[in-house]
Amino acid sequence: MRTHDGRVIADVTAEALAGHPATDVPPEQAPNVRVAPSPASGAGPSAGAGVGRGPGGWDCDVATADGPSDGRGADADAHDTGAHDGRAHDGQAHEAARRPGRPRSERAEQAIIDATIEAIGECGIDGVRCEDVAARAGVGKATLYRRWPGKEDLLIAAFAAMRRPLPAPRGESAREDLIRMLTVVAEDAEDPRYAQQYALLHGAGERFPRLVARYKERVIEPRRELIRAVLRRGIEDGELRADTDVDIAMLLLTGAVMARGKHDPAPAAPGFVDRAVDELLRGISVR
Repeated sequence: MRTHDGRVIADVTAEALAGHPATDVPPEQAPNVRVAPSPASGAGPSAGAGVGRGPGGWDCDVATADGPSDGRGADADAHDTGAHDGRAHDGQAHEAARRPGRPRSERAEQAIIDATIEAIGECGIDGVRCEDVAARAGVGKATLYRRWPGKEDLLIAAFAAMRRPLPAPRGESAREDLIRMLTVVAEDAEDPRYAQQYALLHGAGERFPRLVARYKERVIEPRRELIRAVLRRGIEDGELRADTDVDIAMLLLTGAVMARGKHDPAPAAPGFVDRAVDELLRGISVR
């Protein structure tokens, strides 16, 4: 899964997010894709977080008056993003003409996300170090600092990138929309590439409560809300009973498809998601 900017090899699936689409949209608009980096470009770790192991801060490097240093300084980040002086811009234009695809800064960001996912699987959550991530991605540490305020933010972005976007509801049938969404949920739950990372995250509640709480808030809850919205629309359209408990119905649906993948390593039989949705709808559909 390793990628290297400047030598970037995008060997990730077009998303393990239809390839982590590099869209700088708020999480609530794209709740199940990559969490966008901090908009405070150019800023190192926040003063409140410090450089040590404070919440949201980086747990490596020595801070200087100009922010964290990786031994190469701001010029390294400019080199990684292809935007550091006139010569760099000329080189970037030449690079764009020579190699089509995403801008260099997007490739660097993608490489960092992929490297973080890889590091989580190999080293565990507390074993992720910015030096290691930067080396795996082929970028300077300043590139990490300019995009994420701290390691916790980078971890959340990496975990979010392991989930593919839920398809937008078509609005014609609650049943069809639920099947399409839950098929993605089920496939994500059964994806063997990220089994180790998910296991670490699910067991991290006691050791990293803030990380897990922020992950649920920024990644899980918006995805759940998309499913709730489909159920509410089904009620409004008369497809589902008016007294349907939307939260319970959502949990029953997502729980059924996720629990099957978690406890049974074999792929789901064809039509499993359809049957799970139909079984629930038998109880809440208008008769």
